[in-house]
Amino acid sequence: MGGGVIPFVLRRVGWSIVVLLVASVVLFVFVRATTDPLAQLRGSAVEGSDPARGRALIDAEQHRLGLDRPLASQYEHWLRRFVRGDWGESILSHRSVAAEIRQRLWNTMQLAVWAIGLSIAGAVSVGFASAARRGSLVDHGLAGLAFLFLSMPPFWFALMAIEWLVYVPKNAFHLSQPLLFSVGAHSATGAGLLDYPRHLALPVLTLSLPLVSSWSRYVRAAMLDELSAPYVRLARAKGLSRRTVLVRHALRNALIPFTTISALSIGYLFGGVIVVETIFAWPGMGQLLYNALLGGDTNVLLPWLVVAATFVLVFNLAADILCGALDPRIRVA
Repeated sequence: MGGGVIPFVLRRVGWSIVVLLVASVVLFVFVRATTDPLAQLRGSAVEGSDPARGRALIDAEQHRLGLDRPLASQYEHWLRRFVRGDWGESILSHRSVAAEIRQRLWNTMQLAVWAIGLSIAGAVSVGFASAARRGSLVDHGLAGLAFLFLSMPPFWFALMAIEWLVYVPKNAFHLSQPLLFSVGAHSATGAGLLDYPRHLALPVLTLSLPLVSSWSRYVRAAMLDELSAPYVRLARAKGLSRRTVLVRHALRNALIPFTTISALSIGYLFGGVIVVETIFAWPGMGQLLYNALLGGDTNVLLPWLVVAATFVLVFNLAADILCGALDPRIRVA
């Protein structure tokens, strides 16, 4: 990556840590202001026959959780525990929140890795093909498909995918099992080596298509900007083939803005997985948040939000480093 890479990476890592700390403060204040960890206990105390005993239980629990301290002291206490991996216990499952999130995050990362990989490959391929054949039938056709998929809400596409890719083929061909599954990550009885990809296909497709549609338009626009640059005309004048100019020059430079845009858009996944994992009953972070909100599990909410913020920051950091690798001029910024 050339000279100055280590200071560049260290600066970006340092700023990411600062941003994460600021985000944790904002999220902590937000969660404390909008949720009540003692809501269920307060409800039980109101319904009980001995209000004084209920009040004493609430005060004791407040003291145990440190909720009677100043907000700054609460944050410091929470941060120390959070860094050590002590994230509390889930109200619903009575399991360690850290263990719960670790298991669910692994399941979500499986969706995210496949969706990101498929989205990047699809977007670069579609954007490159559109730019290389600007104004052709291929260009117009790919643009039409991109706008079509962008206009579909993820929940609607997921439901249509279940109908047309699961139930219609099963009924049409009188199959004992559908070609693709729409519930969970694995079958209860197991269905061989293809069981996992058959469960994975629909959630990944639902997450990927909007990203491919959006990112491919950025790749096409960036490619067209590069193809109109003077250095491209100079390269063609020197006798380089059209394919070499497209791939080694225009596409390489077009990937710099695309890298930043795609990394920022990856934060969409933590919003999209809530819908996708709920519809497909995928046991990941989205389903965990949905169940926590539905069941009033406030102990899960703050760690979930901090992990989600970390997820976004990590991809932004990766984008900065990749942009520095593609264009050394960025390292001095």
